[in-house]
Amino acid sequence: MAKTVIKVENLIKTFGNRRVLDGINLEVYEGETFVIMGGSGCGKSTLLRHLIGAIKPDSGEVRIKDKDITQLDTHGMDEIKKRFGMLFQSSALLDSLSVEENVSLPLKEHTKLAPDIIKIMVKMKLGLVGLRGFENHMPSELSGGMKKRVGLARAIAMDPDIVFYDEPSAGLDPVVTAVIDKLMIDLSKKLLITSVVVTHDMNSVFRIADRIAMLHKGKILQIGTKEEIKNSTNPIVQQFIAGDVEGPIQFLTKGDDYLEHLTQ
Repeated sequence: MAKTVIKVENLIKTFGNRRVLDGINLEVYEGETFVIMGGSGCGKSTLLRHLIGAIKPDSGEVRIKDKDITQLDTHGMDEIKKRFGMLFQSSALLDSLSVEENVSLPLKEHTKLAPDIIKIMVKMKLGLVGLRGFENHMPSELSGGMKKRVGLARAIAMDPDIVFYDEPSAGLDPVVTAVIDKLMIDLSKKLLITSVVVTHDMNSVFRIADRIAMLHKGKILQIGTKEEIKNSTNPIVQQFIAGDVEGPIQFLTKGDDYLEHLTQ
């Protein structure tokens, strides 16, 4: 039986009068790639922020390796964070630092390794993402896909057990997205990493996922394998994965904004 490394129980979060997360329950198993998908405003980014301990819920638990991180103090959370990496949607590279300096940040912050050892480790991580030799480049000299790979090298710098991905394909063309997807799969296998990916890119979802959670209006509609999600009888799930305009998810457009509501 697969070992549970992340367990979310009855997670609730409200902002103002809006309940963004409404009783979330899920488990992530060791070594799998678990994808959280859903439309804009469904709560998936808020859920991710809870999983990494960036915000606290109104109620419920988020357990990582049997520790409820919602109850940890700053020191306790810092210790947990050493065990996971994070690839941000924007890559979140510091423009004033070189590629090597960006990747080395967690090693300098969380370890007492000698500078020459850190330099070797950075070269190794950049090699894993296909960027060996780019140590002295600045972020401004890199393409969007290369920035994502540098961000991924930084995310795995501490040899984490878990890596969280926030919209890893955002801003990338389909070919580069496929390259990043393959890299994520390869790294998960090589480094035995558990991956949690938040995305709405359906091509990526069905390339990388072992299991998928469909989130809608703060609730999980279904969790299953790729085949189970593809064959779902839930009309909301089917409309979302097909990208259909017609269906229970309706959109009232006004300029660039939209209001989503579920038809009765």
